[in-house]
Amino acid sequence: MAPGIPAAMERPHFIGIGGAGMSGIAKILTQRGAKVAGSDAKESGTAEALRALGATVHIGHAAGNLADDASCAVVSSAIRADNPELVRAAELSIPVVHRSDALASLMGGLRAIAVAGTHGKTTTTSMLAVALSELNLDPSYAIGGDLAGPGTNAAHGEGQIFVAEADESDRSFQKYDPEVAIVLNVELDHHANYASMDEIYESFETFAGKIVPDGTLVIAADQPGAVELTRRVRALSSVKVVTYGESETADVRVHKVTPRGLTSEVTVILNGKYLTFTVSVPGRHYAHNAVAALTAGVALGIPAHNLASALGKYTGVKRRLQLKGEAAGVQVIDSYAHHPTEMTADLEAMRGAASDARLLVVFQPHLFSRTQELGAEMGQALALADASVVLDIYPAREDPIPGITSDLIIDAARSAGADVTAVHDKAAVPEVIAGMAKPGDLVLTMGAGDVTDLGPQILDHLSS
Repeated sequence: MAPGIPAAMERPHFIGIGGAGMSGIAKILTQRGAKVAGSDAKESGTAEALRALGATVHIGHAAGNLADDASCAVVSSAIRADNPELVRAAELSIPVVHRSDALASLMGGLRAIAVAGTHGKTTTTSMLAVALSELNLDPSYAIGGDLAGPGTNAAHGEGQIFVAEADESDRSFQKYDPEVAIVLNVELDHHANYASMDEIYESFETFAGKIVPDGTLVIAADQPGAVELTRRVRALSSVKVVTYGESETADVRVHKVTPRGLTSEVTVILNGKYLTFTVSVPGRHYAHNAVAALTAGVALGIPAHNLASALGKYTGVKRRLQLKGEAAGVQVIDSYAHHPTEMTADLEAMRGAASDARLLVVFQPHLFSRTQELGAEMGQALALADASVVLDIYPAREDPIPGITSDLIIDAARSAGADVTAVHDKAAVPEVIAGMAKPGDLVLTMGAGDVTDLGPQILDHLSS
C-alpha cells in the first residue's frame, strides 16, 4: 500500500470526478500515489489536469467505466441512485464511499483546519492555504474553488497541516475531526436538506462537537446566527471558543477596514496589540474572512505577525470577484455569489471599490428550492446595481418546482426600484450587455451555475 493512502482509497473510482470537491480529493490521492479513475458528464480543464497527474478520466457515465478491481466508488450527494456506475458498483459489491468520508480519511494523523459557514468558505480556506504555503509549512488543502495563484483547488503537502472546506449543505461536515474549526456565519440555506434554523443550529453544533480535545472553534462575533451558535456551544461543550469581528466583545477585534481600490487594509486588535495587514481583494466581508484565517492560524500556534504578512500574498479565487478582462473601457468581473447575503456583500464591495462606476449585473439564480425560499431577498439585493439582467434558474441537481421561476426575483427587484431585464436565452446576454454598457461601467456576472461562461463572450462582444 502506498504511504499515506487508506486501503479503501488505493484504486478509487470517482463518479462525477470533475466537481470542485470531488476533483480535489482525486488530485490529492493521485499525488499520494493512488491509482485514481473516474468519470464526468463533460470534458473540462479539470479533467485534463487530472489526466496530467496520472488519473484515468472517462467522459460520460456508463457501467463499463467502473473497473472490476476498483477499491471503492466515491460519490457526492449530487449523484443519483440510478447512475449506471453506482448501479454497477452495487452489482460488483464495490464499497460506495461519500466524498466527505474520503476527505476525512485523508486528514487522518494531520492537524486539520475545517472551514464552515453558509458563505465565505472557499475564500477563507484559500487564504489559509496560500498563507501557510507562503510560510513554508507545505500544507495539504482541499478547496471548493481554484486558487488564482497556484491554479488548483487541492494539493498534497508534506507538512502537518490539512486545510479543508467543510460543506454544511448535506451535513457531510460532521464527518471531520478538526483541531481548529472555523464558522464564518450560520444562515438558513440548502432548503432541500434543512427545514428550519433549528435544524441548521443542530447540524453546526454537531460539527463543533467533533473538534478534537483541546481544539478551538473560531467563530464570527457579528453575524446573528454565529452569535446564537456560540451561545449554544458554550452552554453544551467545553471546546475553546475564540470569536472575531467588529463587536467590542470579540476576542480578535476588527478595528478598521480601509478600502484601497480593489484591495483593503485591515487593522485588528489581538492580545491587546494592533496588527495591520493588506487583503488583496475588495470588500469588508473578505477582510473578515482574512481575520478568520488569521485567528485560526494563531490557534495552531503560528505567530500572528508572520501570518498577517503571508495573508497579503493571497490574490483571490476564481469566481470570487475575479476580473475576467476589460474591453471598450468596460471591466467584466465574475462572482460566485448566489445567496442574498453573498450577493449584497459582493455588490457593496464593488460599490466601495469603484464608487463612480455604473454597475451592471448578469444574475443567474441557482436552484429552484433556494429561489422559492429566498427569491424576494435576491431581488432586493439586485436593487444595489444600476441595472440587472436576470436569467432562468440554473437547476443543478434539482428538478423544477411548479410555479418557481426567475419571475419571483424580477418582481421583487422591480418592487425595490431596480432596473431589471429578463433574458431567457443565455446566448443572447452578451449582445444585450454590449448594448447597455458604456465606457467606465463594471459588468458583474453572478451566480453558482454556468453564468461564468458569459464573461469572455461579453468581452468579445464589447471588443467587436
